Amino acid sequence: MCNLSEGVYGSNSVSAIAIACHECGHAVQDAKAYAPMRARSALVPVVNLGSSVWLVLLLAGIFLNIIGLVWVAIAVFGVAVLFQLVTLPVEFNASSRALDFICNSSSYSGTLSDNSKKGAKTVLRAAALTYVAAALTSILQLLYYISIFGNRN
Repeated sequence: MCNLSEGVYGSNSVSAIAIACHECGHAVQDAKAYAPMRARSALVPVVNLGSSVWLVLLLAGIFLNIIGLVWVAIAVFGVAVLFQLVTLPVEFNASSRALDFICNSSSYSGTLSDNSKKGAKTVLRAAALTYVAAALTSILQLLYYISIFGNRN
């Protein structure tokens, strides 16, 4: 299965190469049964269900004044936050593998300039930081819900 968008697949830009190598890093993780990748994969079905249900549970708990239902919603949202935390090492590792390939592989080391390699590193770092930002946002949102509803007990 190819996880490359048409814009990445059809481009030979430094960004496209970095992203393609990153996706190859995920393929290597899968082939080597990388533990954080396996943990993330195990959480996917639960998170998919929880992502579509938690807000309904939260609103139902608030409107029906059932604090237990609110806490179930918060716990389900907590699993989504856990998923984001487990995703961090998976993404950082895939980017690390990509950068290693770009800088050390005979396929790319002779064809990419040092500036291009720096550019690839910048792209990979920026992509990884989007996951960090999403995880921090979710953690803060979870703490917000806990603080609001923790005071109502």
